[in-house]
Amino acid sequence: MPKNSKVVKRELDDEVIESVKDLLSNEDSADDAFKKSELIVDVQEEKDTDVEEGSEVEDERPAWNSKLQYILAQVGFSVGLGNVWRFPYLCQKNGGGAYLLPYLILLLVIGIPLFFLELSVGQRIRRGSIGVWNYISPKLGGIGFASCVVCFFVALYYNVIIGWSLFYFSQSFQQPLPWDQCPLVKNASHTFVEPECEKSSATTYYWYREALNISSSISESGGLNWKMTICLLAAWVVVCLAMIKGIQSSGKIMYFSSLFPYVVLICFLIRALLLNGSIDGIRHMFTPELEIMLEPKVWREAAAQVFFALGLGFGGVIAFSSYNKRDNNCHFDAVLVSFINFFTSILATLVVFAVLGFKANVINEKCIAENLEMVIKLVKMGNISQDIIPHHINFSAVTAEDYHLVYDIIQKVKEEEFPSLHLNSCQIEDELNKAVQGTGLAFIAFTEAMTHFPASPFWSVMFFLMLVNLGLGSMFGTIEGIITPIVDTFKVRKEILTVICCLLAFCIGLMFVQRSGNYFVTMFDDYSATLPLLIVVILENVAVSFVYGIDKFMEDLKDMLGFAPNRYYYYMWKYISPLMLLSLLIASIVNMGLSPPGYNAWIEDKATEEFLSYPTWGMVVCISLMVLAILPVPIVFIIRRCNLIDDSSGNLASVTYKRGRVLKEPINLEGDDASLIHGKISSEMSSPNFGKNIYRKQSGSPTLDTAPNGRYGIGYLMADMPDMPESDL
Repeated sequence: MPKNSKVVKRELDDEVIESVKDLLSNEDSADDAFKKSELIVDVQEEKDTDVEEGSEVEDERPAWNSKLQYILAQVGFSVGLGNVWRFPYLCQKNGGGAYLLPYLILLLVIGIPLFFLELSVGQRIRRGSIGVWNYISPKLGGIGFASCVVCFFVALYYNVIIGWSLFYFSQSFQQPLPWDQCPLVKNASHTFVEPECEKSSATTYYWYREALNISSSISESGGLNWKMTICLLAAWVVVCLAMIKGIQSSGKIMYFSSLFPYVVLICFLIRALLLNGSIDGIRHMFTPELEIMLEPKVWREAAAQVFFALGLGFGGVIAFSSYNKRDNNCHFDAVLVSFINFFTSILATLVVFAVLGFKANVINEKCIAENLEMVIKLVKMGNISQDIIPHHINFSAVTAEDYHLVYDIIQKVKEEEFPSLHLNSCQIEDELNKAVQGTGLAFIAFTEAMTHFPASPFWSVMFFLMLVNLGLGSMFGTIEGIITPIVDTFKVRKEILTVICCLLAFCIGLMFVQRSGNYFVTMFDDYSATLPLLIVVILENVAVSFVYGIDKFMEDLKDMLGFAPNRYYYYMWKYISPLMLLSLLIASIVNMGLSPPGYNAWIEDKATEEFLSYPTWGMVVCISLMVLAILPVPIVFIIRRCNLIDDSSGNLASVTYKRGRVLKEPINLEGDDASLIHGKISSEMSSPNFGKNIYRKQSGSPTLDTAPNGRYGIGYLMADMPDMPESDL
């Protein structure tokens, strides 16, 4: 129904949109008071739109139901599989307890400041990664697009790992567990143990042959693994259903997916501590090797772990924080989530090494029993004299200490002949020094340990359900890092975009459930995220500290939080963090150049892993992954620097208002020294949106004064044309 003149007049009064730049540039030069005053926009409570007359109500941005839900979402995103199978490995590899010191230092220098930075810009501007960096500097808008590309690459293979966990979870409801014993093979004459399994172990065989049915090289596709294809489809269906309503649906699931892993870890720790040998594992883990801490490699790996543990650069942190109120204390959130992540890594490491200590003790007892049989056999054959065996040792009940005593005596007596005896020292430390990480820890070492647990199926179900939850928590943040920026920028329906994104990712992800799929997971893990994410975070730091201005940003934080952040962050963001990130980038490039690009292939005949180099096409894919991930940054910069695309319909920087709410964000902030303008009730201000340009020149008024940016502000039109017909408005 057509709107009458009164409605048009009221809408004009309500929806006057003033360009901040024009107001500031056309102020009376003699009005010092106005120059020094702060632009305050009153937030009006009235909402007098007439629905029956066709007026539109501005859509409100979704918000978290509670602060707890938001914290759990951030914790779920930052605490992932890496806390369970990457941190313990690095801790063992890089000096045990001594590794915790460089990790904690780098958490304070790189982790918390950059995490706080991402939380702040997301909460302040209330947009996803694309909108945030467009707002701060349109020429650096490619940072947001690069984050989306990296998120998509990571989501492709990360959900495959969730699929693997779902498969093991589904197979855990059996007694005994299917990976408990090597399978038997029958032929016409007799029954024997599967040779591939006999050469390796039951859990190793089950992982490579039963679960993955892996091929011998990345070039040998072998077709789809139907079991893993079904599991991958199930994983994407779960993610899609959880994310289809945005934070309204995923936020509720966070209560379970974020808290359940802690329940499982605590239960595992209590159970593991009651097992024989668990203390040996924990002691081994925390025994510091201070000399290793001085090596540069330790600091590089600690910095990389801090960087990826918090999910910096993915856009998920920004997306989650964009649904907060503007006056939320994001500094507290940054410190809280960072230390929860750190203590989760410590808890997971205690659990891992307690279980591995138990496993090492079981293997060590088996080793002692086998070697003791050899000693008894050698004594009976006369190769070893009975006289050298201490009289107090009873071969029917030999302890580990007794065996080591016998071993040392035989080694001294049979010094030259000792190697030919093929006796093993059976030291528990040797087993604990066999460092494993990633899938090797979760699907081989841990599964083997759980076969020795009482009620092993129950613990297996709990463990893999925990992995699924850890993975889903990170996946929600990763998908949010894709969906939120695209919805904010292109105004598409979130439900449709979520379904399309998950369907497309599943179709592309079929490459990971081929028989050679595990090798592609390794490729994407090594090359699609590491360098691109480092570059993205460096550019984020530069955009805020040097393009937007660190002083202006600190003022904005003071307005938003109600207090001035510690000057510590000022120096971190401006000097220390950029230098540390640049050093990490250079070290990563050098390390990547020195390390031959390749993967560990499973050789069926040998039943062992063997390092193979990527074929030529594989190298092209590796390079393409890194280039595609970072390519949006220079493309967007060139397009906007050279004005290759007409942007007259709406730009990205000056702030405009509707009823005291930020409504649109036209034009370029570069050169504008004004901070982000804020309202009296900042927490209720809606987010910046892209909108149509509201400037136009009245026909027949060639002498009308223009704003310095060459456009005509509606404020000047109204002042100069009081009799302007309502139809023209």
